[in-house]
Amino acid sequence: MQKINRNVVLALLSLTSLIFLLFQLCYYKFYLSQKNGAAFSKVRGSQSGQDSTRWHVVRKFLGLISSHNIPVYLIDPLILRLVDKDIEQIRSSPDGSSPECKYFCAPRDFTTFALLDKTWKHEVGLFRTAEKMGFQWLKIINKDPRLDGMDDLSGGEIPLHYIFKLASHAIHLVVFYERSGNFLWHGPLRLKQHMDRKFVPFRKLHFGRYPGAYENLAFQLYPDDASLDAVEFRKKAKSLLHLAALILNNLGVKFWLSSGTCLGWYRQCNVIPHSKDVDLGIFIRDYKADIIPAFQNAGLPLKHKFGKVEDSLELSFQGEDDVKLDIFFFYEEDDHIWNGGTQAKSGKKFKYLFPKFTLCWTEFVELKVHVPCETLQYVEANYGPEWKVPVKMWDWKSSPFNVQDNGVWPIDEWDNVIQIY
Repeated sequence: MQKINRNVVLALLSLTSLIFLLFQLCYYKFYLSQKNGAAFSKVRGSQSGQDSTRWHVVRKFLGLISSHNIPVYLIDPLILRLVDKDIEQIRSSPDGSSPECKYFCAPRDFTTFALLDKTWKHEVGLFRTAEKMGFQWLKIINKDPRLDGMDDLSGGEIPLHYIFKLASHAIHLVVFYERSGNFLWHGPLRLKQHMDRKFVPFRKLHFGRYPGAYENLAFQLYPDDASLDAVEFRKKAKSLLHLAALILNNLGVKFWLSSGTCLGWYRQCNVIPHSKDVDLGIFIRDYKADIIPAFQNAGLPLKHKFGKVEDSLELSFQGEDDVKLDIFFFYEEDDHIWNGGTQAKSGKKFKYLFPKFTLCWTEFVELKVHVPCETLQYVEANYGPEWKVPVKMWDWKSSPFNVQDNGVWPIDEWDNVIQIY
């Protein structure tokens, strides 16, 4: 056996030590630093590092979708679980808000939304805009299962999933289809041979390994009214709400969605087309004398003014055509909150009782607005346990579940408390 050269051995040992040292440095720089960074990013209130990247990607995606008027729905199980876990805390906070990027910044590789197929037209412009914003995107298509067994039609393919990726985060958009059995269906995520299997961690996606079916109760009960009248009313109501929000925000007056507008947001995520008005609530403590002239200067004439600041005040402004804006002022008692109503021809007064509630932020028709945090209790108080069932014939004096008589205005006060323009 040949004698091993001592210098060769020392050189090999030195080279091995150097390689090991370089490995440790790379390991620390690229793995431990990222791991620690992710851990530090979980600190309460932090929006730095990868957290801000995730939130930035979600915001850009929602901006992209909004710019093309495509409604999407958050179905991400992790985020929904976090929200459900904290719902009581959210409701009990003073203004219903949280200062931290808590839900969309949770450490993960993707966020999941759903798209109802019939609500968009597969516009090429969406993907062009996405690319201009820096997104990479991937479309997964497959055979329509409704055509299985039909030899002459079985080649038809439909889009099932879209992936939008920006930086280190991805948006998984699951396409839902309505089926004749009154349920929603989504297909499996099956990659074609030519597709990049490293585009995102596909195996981690919540929706896609198997097809799924879900009850379609919301769409059965509240089908989208696409008639010309309904579309026009929603457009005018949205414009009126945006203008009202601008005026009240400039005055520093806090308001919330009330009555039918709140019901539409909560029940069907839209303006109820047969409501014919926009309803807002304001606590009487936030009343300002500047409200009426501010609306008038914005081109919304006062339609009527009922009641007085001390009792049952309500204002109504005339919007475009026959769409009006009703503002109800709410009065706080020890154990309940109420707003009033007045019948012009008789002077009769009515009172609508609500359980105590706080206010939370939400999004409605592309607008950040307040709603009662205890929305279900608020809606049930006004519309009763059958609030899920649409009612087109509505009498504000007798239909509300929480209405009660509140006397009659003295005749000598009518000129002040019943003003119609």
